[in-house]
Formats: sequence, structure tokens, C-alpha cells
Amino acid sequence: MCTTFLSYKIVKFLEKQKTEFVDYPSLIRFNPNIPWKTRGNGAVRLTIKTRNPNKIKKEIIQFITNYSDTKNGANPGLVFFQNQSIPQSFHKFSRLALWKLISRKTAKDFISNNKIDSFYLGNGQGLVGAIGAIGYKFSDHTFELLCYRKKSQFGKKRIINKHSVKKMQSITFPETYNSFDNENDRVLITPHGPDPVFYGIRGESVKSVVLASTMVDTDEKLDGYMVFKSNQGTADHLKNELQVNDLKPYTSGFLVGKVCSKPVTEQGGHVFFSIQVGDRKIRCGVYKQTKITKTAQDLIPGDKIRLGGGIRKASKNYERVLNVEFLDVIKLEKNILLTNPTCKTCNKKMKSKGNRQGFECFRCGNKSFSKSSLEIPRKIQRKLYLPAISAHRHLTRPYQRLKKRNKSEIFDTSLEWLNIF
Repeated sequence: MCTTFLSYKIVKFLEKQKTEFVDYPSLIRFNPNIPWKTRGNGAVRLTIKTRNPNKIKKEIIQFITNYSDTKNGANPGLVFFQNQSIPQSFHKFSRLALWKLISRKTAKDFISNNKIDSFYLGNGQGLVGAIGAIGYKFSDHTFELLCYRKKSQFGKKRIINKHSVKKMQSITFPETYNSFDNENDRVLITPHGPDPVFYGIRGESVKSVVLASTMVDTDEKLDGYMVFKSNQGTADHLKNELQVNDLKPYTSGFLVGKVCSKPVTEQGGHVFFSIQVGDRKIRCGVYKQTKITKTAQDLIPGDKIRLGGGIRKASKNYERVLNVEFLDVIKLEKNILLTNPTCKTCNKKMKSKGNRQGFECFRCGNKSFSKSSLEIPRKIQRKLYLPAISAHRHLTRPYQRLKKRNKSEIFDTSLEWLNIF
């Protein structure tokens, strides 16, 4: 149904049990290019201390059973791990889940080999995210405050004061990000589906997202909010350099190469070109929704670029493609246009006398046997190009976070990271 809402319900239950929380709830986004993922491919980790683990395990399993929408294809996975530290095997599994395709069998074998308590419904695909969440280590993080609706409002239209969101962003930016799209005058914090989330505010600290939430006006009495520590906005899935000899479908990462074909705009406004990496040519696609197609059109053969994205599986009608999520121009080739030479006497363009016969001035008869070179100024610059914020994924690192790294965040129990209205 909704992974974060389920964790919100579980946390409310644990609070009543006087359970000690060791850290903020963690919302980890894994490889977004998995075709059968949930919308954001997210998993939640809760870290607690308890004297009654067996009772809590039974209760949480019941929550999973009660709130999972298996009739509509949900495949939830739940993993319990009791220890003072997390083994390296979990960390390795988590790193791979960020950019690779990990099978259900691999996850189930991992659980069996490590003798882990687990539970799943459906085909168990959710076990991949559950194991990965336990093993995840933050090298950078953001926070997201998710505010939930009352059950009676599920599926109903969300009514939010647009101007309050716009004002909130103007006051709290850059401590919050991607709340309002000024270019399209559009609110970005509200989802569009029937799920229990009314809005989500992303930012750099618990304080910033809680403060921002007090500035948002809604016409609906909400149930409460919970703040998650997250890898959203970190580009976590694109840190791995892809190997051109092993470009498996659905993998995410980056490639560095030289443009080796002129970009072509195809039906729908999408732009395709190829880059040379070593002895391999890789076809790349920049899609209209990203609004960086004009940038892609301005590339020419010889430009050195770094591209991040996911590998789209080849099909009967389409070859394998790197779906581009960012375009970083490292070096620009000179754009040289060869033209008929100019007569030095008359200052007029010479005319061609025919194939391999050179050029002649029609006024004075001066001759030349080579064309002139004219350098055309480039419209594109040496810099990083990101999609428009309306096309950002959960993991996309926005411009204002390019040099931002949140290394550590002490779990401050005085901050209101959970609030039931």
C-alpha cells in the first residue's frame, strides 16, 4: 500500500510500547531503474532497543499482513536483524542494490545463509530492499517529513494552498529543496495517487523540514507526520562507473566517453546519439521530459562528456540504450565549418570549379586549392546539466546540493521527528 505509511503505523505502535529508538527512521531509495519496483523503490529501516523482541516481531508481522495490498501486486519483505553491529556482507549487498538488479533468489539465499528472521508476502521481491536497508551506510543524507492523511480522506483530492508552498520555499531554500516549481507554477510536495501521504518536504535537517511544515496551509485535518533520514537527493545510484563490457539491463551508473555520432531528434522530441568508450559505442537517449534535449542537440562528435543513467533493455524494435539522467560536459571540441575561400584581392567568396579543381574568383581570376576554416562558437558550456526539477527522481542531486554533503547527524530526541496531530 505505502511503505512509509506502514512504518509510521509501526512507529506509533512502538512508541506506545515505550520502545527506545536508536536513530531516526531511515528511508532508503534503491536502484530506480528496476522495472518491477514500487514507484520510488524505497525501503524503511527502524533501529530500536527492546527487552521483548519476540512480541514486537509478531506485532510487526501482523502490521505487514494487515496493510499490504497484495491483491494489487504488492510483494512486501520484512527482515529482523539483532546485533550490536552490521556485518560487511550486509553492506556489500546494500551497495549492489543501489545500482544492480538483485534477484529474489539471491535475497532468499542471503537470508538462509545468514540465518536471519524474515517474513514476506507475494513473491518476496521486497526482501531485496529490506536486506539492503539494514546494510545501508550513509555517506550523505537528507531528511523528508511525510505528513499523512486520516483514513477517511484516502483517495480524495488533495487541496493545498499553492501560495503557502511557494512562500515556504522562498523562506527555507536551500535548507529545503524541490518544494515548488517556479517555472511551471506547480506544487511539488504533494503526490497524485490515492496513497495516504498528503505531502512530503525534503531538506537538510530535521529542524528545516519541521519548520517548513508549519508554513504549509491545507484545508484538511491531517493525522500526523514522521521525519525520515534518507539518501534522497544524493545521486547514490549513479556513483558506480559502468563497465562497457558488462552493461546489463537495468543497471545504473555513469560512463565517460566521446561523442561519436551527431545527435538526432526522433519522434516525441527525444534525442539520441552515441559515445565511444574504449573500443565500444554506446547509444544514449535524452528524453523530452528532462528538458535537456536542447543541450544534447548541441553536442558534436569529439566532445568529451560524462553521462549518468540506467541501461534500458534491448527489445525487438529498440537496441540497448543508456537513458540519460545527467549530462556533464568535460571538454568541448572546436566546431569548425569549412567554407569556400575568400579572395584576398576582391574580398569576395570564390566559386568552386568542380570536383578537385579548386576555387576561382569570378571577378579577378585568383585561384585557391583549399577551403577556409571558420570556427563556430559553441552554444553548450563545460558544466553539469540536470533535468528540470519536474523530472527529478527521488535520488537526483539538485543543483543546490552539488557541493553539499551531510556526513553526520546525531539522533536528537528533543526534536519532534514524530508528531501525531
